[in-house]
Amino acid sequence: MSLLAVLFDFNSLIINDEAIIQKVLAEIVLAENLRYEPKDYRQLYLGRSDRDGLTKILAARDRVVTPDYLTKLIQRKNELYLNYLNQTEDLAIYPNFQEFLTSLQAKNLRLGIVTGALMSEVTSILAKMGIASYFEIIISGDLIEKSKPESEGHLLACEKLGLTPSQCLAIETTFVGIEAAKKAKIQVVGLANLYPVHILQRRANWAIDYLVELELDRVFARQNLLEC
Repeated sequence: MSLLAVLFDFNSLIINDEAIIQKVLAEIVLAENLRYEPKDYRQLYLGRSDRDGLTKILAARDRVVTPDYLTKLIQRKNELYLNYLNQTEDLAIYPNFQEFLTSLQAKNLRLGIVTGALMSEVTSILAKMGIASYFEIIISGDLIEKSKPESEGHLLACEKLGLTPSQCLAIETTFVGIEAAKKAKIQVVGLANLYPVHILQRRANWAIDYLVELELDRVFARQNLLEC
């Protein structure tokens, strides 16, 4: 059996936080005396690191900022995001997620996260959810230079785990996440939390509506075929 690890995206996969991020982005853009367009979230920000996403949103409004100023905007985003989370009694967690993690560990699979979110955001949410212990590694947006759709995060995860891309499976909800995993030569599952499954089927190796639909035996079989 060659599949040894599963790498998860974070936002919109582990936590349903689209509404929170939209509020935060709107506050940041409006504070810059610019108009925020909700469509920009999915077109320019979704799945990317804060640095990459905010740069694209500002550039779409012909605003270019210095690296130091961009760092301050990212810090502000982090503060606003964590404040909203702390005000939320019940985190919007996708159903049966912890049970899914337990089922993967029962198959001796190692688990990791590859995300554009900041480490402080990821660790805070995992602690609140009580699932931090499931994940062996976290590759966050502040650990990499090149955001998804580039493959740096996924390749770094493989390196940290001491595995090859062919020994890993990625689960992604965004187009840029799927593209990043494929660039890293990692088989990828598209999870339909954001887009219809028939759209994801055109991009990912597998596409599912719910995590419980993932047939790991088929994944194992495909991995073995690829090795032959």
